[in-house]
Amino acid sequence: MPPALRIEYCGEWHDLRAGEILTIGRDADLVIDDNPELDGCLLEIFEEHGMWWIASTAASRIVQISDPSGRVSTELLPGSRAPLVFGPTHVVFTAGRTTYEFALHGELPYLASATSAELRPERVELPRLTHNQRLLLIVLCEQSLRRPSSGGGDFPTSAEAATRLGWSLTAFNRKLDNVCDRLDRAGVAGLRGGRGNLATRRRVRLIEYALAARLVRAEDLLLLPDPVVAGA
Repeated sequence: MPPALRIEYCGEWHDLRAGEILTIGRDADLVIDDNPELDGCLLEIFEEHGMWWIASTAASRIVQISDPSGRVSTELLPGSRAPLVFGPTHVVFTAGRTTYEFALHGELPYLASATSAELRPERVELPRLTHNQRLLLIVLCEQSLRRPSSGGGDFPTSAEAATRLGWSLTAFNRKLDNVCDRLDRAGVAGLRGGRGNLATRRRVRLIEYALAARLVRAEDLLLLPDPVVAGA
């Protein structure tokens, strides 16, 4: 029988014991937000056969699960489930223009220090990003990085992000294409453009991955230009 699992969201802690099921969503045991674009019940966490599991009850939303370093991650597709093996485990997902994140703590099989190629040979080898490519990721993730304790943050449109950086929209979109192409070639799924992959969904997927894989961190916010004050 595994020990209690602890769920941390927005600075609050929720304990889950073997034999119990915790639902997570807009109308669930753990209410993430009243965002109408969020599933009423998005996830379930439970114990089975001596292990903790996380299962998706979403209609179409993809959830990113990773170890703290982001080096080992997986996508939880609607209707699928996965064992919780890394302590802590980070869970990231997006609803509308808001990205949410919470963490699962407990005596799980692997500590973060156990993360290695031996545990996941197919793990993504991330490319080296240019300064401007990093700026692009930072500005897309800015609100989530500034308010990590809130459990989520709004992401900007391409036009808003371009203005924040002082770039033209054309230049921003070109750099966005470059970042997505580089990560796609490295094996990150969901970033390839084309039919069925709308620009908004691709941008959301990029933000989810950048946060889960820790491609950008709070200290990187210092690289952004000072925001323009209206009327100044």
